[in-house]
Amino acid sequence: MPILHLNGTVSAVFSLLTITALILSFVMLASHWIKNHILAFAIQSWVIAVLSAFIGIAGHFPELIAIAILTALLRGTVLPYLLIKILDQAHLGREFAPLIQSSTSMVLGALLVLLAYGMALHLAPSGSVPDPTIWMALTTLFAITLIGFLMLVLRTEALSHLLGLLVIENGIFLGSQILMPGMPLLLELVILFDLLIIVVTFGILVRYLKTEVGSTDSRALRRLVG
Repeated sequence: MPILHLNGTVSAVFSLLTITALILSFVMLASHWIKNHILAFAIQSWVIAVLSAFIGIAGHFPELIAIAILTALLRGTVLPYLLIKILDQAHLGREFAPLIQSSTSMVLGALLVLLAYGMALHLAPSGSVPDPTIWMALTTLFAITLIGFLMLVLRTEALSHLLGLLVIENGIFLGSQILMPGMPLLLELVILFDLLIIVVTFGILVRYLKTEVGSTDSRALRRLVG
C-alpha cells in the first residue's frame, strides 16, 4: 500500500496545510451563517488542492497534480458557486433555529478531535511510535469526518446538511491523498463528478421544498406525502 512518508520542512508544510483544513471545519461548525459555511468549504477545498499538488511534487505522484487542479476547479470553485446560487434562490441567510449554541458546538468539535487523536494512536502498531505523517493524516481524516457528521446532527437547514456531507467527503479525500497517493486518477474523477451531480440534484430538491413546503428546515418535514 503506497503510504507517503515526509520528513523535515516538507512534513512541516504538510502539517500546516492539514491543520488549516481542520480549522476551517471549525469555522463552519461555529458560524450559523450559511454563506460563511460555503466560503469556508471553498477555502478548505483549495487548501486540499494545494496539499494534493504538494504531495504530488514531493512524493513524485504526477497524477496528484492533475487531481489538485480538478479539486480546485470543481470543489473549490464550481461547487461553492452552485451552492451560493441555491442559497440565493431559496432566500436563505442563516440557520435561524440551531439546536445548540456555537460555543457548545465548538466544545463538541474539540472533543471529537481528541477522539480522532485517540483513534489514530490506536491504529498505530503496538509498541511503536507512529510515523508523524500517517498520524497527522489519520487524525485529520477522522476529525474532519466526525465534525461533518456533527454538522449533520446539529443543523436543521437542508443546505447545511448538504454542506455536512461535503465536509465528510473532504475529510476522506484529504486522508486518501496521504494514505493512498497512488489512487487511480479515474476513480478521483468519478468522485468529483458525483459530487457535482449531488449538488445539482440537491439544488432542485431545495427549490421544490421552498415552493411546496414553504421551508427548507428539516424539522418541518414531519412525514412523506405520496
